[in-house]
Amino acid sequence: MIKLILALFAVVSLQAKVYDGVAIVVEDKAITLLDIKKEMQTDHISAKKAADLLIRKKLENIEIKQRGITVTSSEIYADIKEMAERNHMSVSDFYDAVREANGLNSEELKAKIKQKLLSQKLYNAIAMSSMSEPTESEIKDYYELHKNSFEHPASFDVVIYDAKNRELLKEKVDNPMFYSPQIASSEQRLPYDRISPELASLLSKTAVGHFTPVIPNGKGGVMSFYIKSVESAEDAGLENIKTQVVNAIMADKRESILSDYFARLRDNADINIIRMPQS
Repeated sequence: MIKLILALFAVVSLQAKVYDGVAIVVEDKAITLLDIKKEMQTDHISAKKAADLLIRKKLENIEIKQRGITVTSSEIYADIKEMAERNHMSVSDFYDAVREANGLNSEELKAKIKQKLLSQKLYNAIAMSSMSEPTESEIKDYYELHKNSFEHPASFDVVIYDAKNRELLKEKVDNPMFYSPQIASSEQRLPYDRISPELASLLSKTAVGHFTPVIPNGKGGVMSFYIKSVESAEDAGLENIKTQVVNAIMADKRESILSDYFARLRDNADINIIRMPQS
């Protein structure tokens, strides 16, 4: 009898621990406190935003399953390879860069990419039938209202620091007066339109007089860019960036359709918020 009571107590304790870890239940799918904390850390967002994002993902996964949408391992690898090539990296170096920036190992990255591709297929299934090309009037109005969002630097004057040893280069980034013969440097002007979107975004987010984070250089080593100055671009004019404007309009339309769709889905779903992580 004592053994039976102890066994039952152990089962109850285990169930309590499992329940204690659950933060939110979407239909019959659980989101744990650990899930929320990992999302906060990976995407650098608040607990509420992380929870909302995870709820949305659960709703998406339910829709994906109902619609029978799938993604192959070949599609996942092709997407990773494309991102690596855009950044002039090998796939191995790209994995290292993601691990350094977001703390994700290769399997976690593949899981993220799979979710992204599944979501893209779902979004296309939901939105494309409801979207129409913008008129000339829409394009002109949108451009006038969002001119600032289409502005970007013409070029970046940088000093590129290369090293084989990551810790050595980090020392240079943390202490600009630090010198080591094992760190090579070269000054370059990088035109905005001739570098990858990812590098352009990284440089744009780095203030003048500061270093970018240390990233793989695609040759088995690491690199960091010191921003000396940024050259402003002149107004390109609507005709020169019309494709970008149309893409932006279509992206806004798509997001509006998807937001409305998932808002209705969330309103009708059985969602139970049990607890949230303490900040």
